[in-house]
Amino acid sequence: MATIPFSMVIPTYNEAGGIERLLRAIDRVCRESHLDAEIVVVDDNSPDGTGAIVDRLAAELPVRCVHRPGKMGLSSGVIDGWKAARPESRALGAMDADFSHDITILPKMVAALDAGYGLAVGSRYVSGGGIRNWPMRRIVTSRVACALARPLTRVKDITSGYFLVRREALENVTLDPIGFKIGLEVIAKAHYGKVAEIPYVFTDRTTGESKLNQREIFNYLKQLRKLYAARLLPRRSVA
Repeated sequence: MATIPFSMVIPTYNEAGGIERLLRAIDRVCRESHLDAEIVVVDDNSPDGTGAIVDRLAAELPVRCVHRPGKMGLSSGVIDGWKAARPESRALGAMDADFSHDITILPKMVAALDAGYGLAVGSRYVSGGGIRNWPMRRIVTSRVACALARPLTRVKDITSGYFLVRREALENVTLDPIGFKIGLEVIAKAHYGKVAEIPYVFTDRTTGESKLNQREIFNYLKQLRKLYAARLLPRRSVA
């Protein structure tokens, strides 16, 4: 049975230690499940040569690299990757480059879109999901971040960076590339209708360095403020 063709975007900065293994693993899952996928890596001029590794792999895998001149941020990288996605892809996605997202649930995410859902989210916070090898402070930070955004949606893992969304759901939607929570922008703004949360166990990275820092936490709070303001302004204008 034919499945929806999609483009999965992976933003990278200094991920040379694991990017080849990840891309080969994704390709294997897609081939075994007969998924029509392309992988778009958006590299921010990684000094460790991540982009060059992806360019080499493009000769044998359905992957290509969008090279950017410098470190410009995760969310803007995902948006640029979507702009570069092949025209035939009817769904667009995002995932991390560090194996923290379970690639084996990709077939379930695609199946959800095939079944009529407009958005499939890899979720740590539904039954069957979880977190492994994360320090308690990161777990608490993640839970608080989700709680702060809870009034915006019923999606339990609103800060998930692992998702697939139908391309038409993003038409005429302006996404703000602030910070690194592009999933929050999509969940709060896109016109996707039904959403499916697919459980998976998040595993902390084993190579490279986490991109979470105080600046990104500030950007997340700034992003939330903008989203809440956008929800409240129409009500004020009606009053």
